[in-house]
Amino acid sequence: MDYVKAFIVGGIICMIGQILIDKTKLTPARILVTFVCVGAFMELFNLYKPIVEFAGAGASVPLTGFGSVLTDGVKKAVDEKGLLGILTGGLTASAAGIDTALLFGFLVSVIFKSKPKK
Repeated sequence: MDYVKAFIVGGIICMIGQILIDKTKLTPARILVTFVCVGAFMELFNLYKPIVEFAGAGASVPLTGFGSVLTDGVKKAVDEKGLLGILTGGLTASAAGIDTALLFGFLVSVIFKSKPKK
């Protein structure tokens, strides 16, 4: 049942993204930034954590989950370190995900040759 919940919630998030692409003139980059900001604001008001508890990876893997992780990290770091936590908390909380993305991006760039557009 956990897989079904993750699939449904993740699918709804992706469906919202696809609707924004199809029905608005927003660029994909703006839509991605919007998703991160929505996740951050939802975490700020403690609205995203219940969704993650219900859907697991279906809510934590999409970009809204990244915004949530950043905000949660900043909140925890501010409680521990004061105002310095604003600068360090988000990166500390999301370091593993960022490192993984950089590592696999590098590996793919080494393995495959890019071709110029014609």
